[in-house]
Amino acid sequence: MTNTSQLPQLPFDRWKETRMTLHLILQIIGKIRLNLTPRKNHWWFITQYVSVHGFTTSQIPCGDGINSFEIVYDVHKSEVRIYTSFSEERTIPLTDGLTIADFYQQFMQALELLNISVNIIGRPFDLGIEKLFSEITEYHHFDQEYIRKFWKIMLWVDSVFNEFSGRFYGKTCPVQLYWHHMDLAVTRFSGKKAPPLSPSSRLSDKDAYSHEVISFGFWAGDDMVREPAFYSYTYPSPEGLDKKELRPEPARWVDSNGSPTAFLGYHDLIRSDNPRADLLDFLESTYQAGAVLSNWDVENFRTLPLNEL
Repeated sequence: MTNTSQLPQLPFDRWKETRMTLHLILQIIGKIRLNLTPRKNHWWFITQYVSVHGFTTSQIPCGDGINSFEIVYDVHKSEVRIYTSFSEERTIPLTDGLTIADFYQQFMQALELLNISVNIIGRPFDLGIEKLFSEITEYHHFDQEYIRKFWKIMLWVDSVFNEFSGRFYGKTCPVQLYWHHMDLAVTRFSGKKAPPLSPSSRLSDKDAYSHEVISFGFWAGDDMVREPAFYSYTYPSPEGLDKKELRPEPARWVDSNGSPTAFLGYHDLIRSDNPRADLLDFLESTYQAGAVLSNWDVENFRTLPLNEL
């Protein structure tokens, strides 16, 4: 049973500026991986991962691919480090007052000093900020207490999502951090193609939703949903999905651009006597709701205990 005191509170307004500063840095780092990593289906090649140090890109190839590097946001030391396979390293300390513009300049210079050639679109994605990274001076907040709280929550969620992921035999993505919305997610696939999106849809959506999926995630909230929360949605969304029962009791269906999304507030969850079991119940109940209504092969996708193989 989880000691709920180990799962910290994360009130949205207490770290709003720090959250955006962190988000912008993860976007800058993510764009490097997007530019240099070979494509993998459904945008799995652009993501980052939760680690014991903080957040990492994992290995990124450079040059002819013989060499590689890794970028780590270290929440313990409050710095971004770039490691290379040729035993070189550059570090950028993150202290209150360091603007996004300052960080961007130092980060790109560090890559240049390591002879890592990269060309990215130097502006935020889908954050309502029209400035270039090199022009953003209003975000310079590094409240280490809240950054560590967020990372600690993400580390815990990562372990629960990985346990849930192991219960499914079908195609499943890694548990990974999508830097565009700063959400940690894992997605299951039925193997069947989804109806094509309109020609005017974003390229990112066309690849992400080329096949039927049920996705599960956690994010820190935004200006529309001002609290950290878990979510799940089925695409395409089957008729009657929002009538299916969810667990645990605080979970509910909400409308998201005309389709039902299952929603469970983080602070509701951590009031539970057993948050891990309740989160697994939420994930399983949302999966069953979408999979049954969408005629997935639920029984054959169920992972068997090793002694039943």
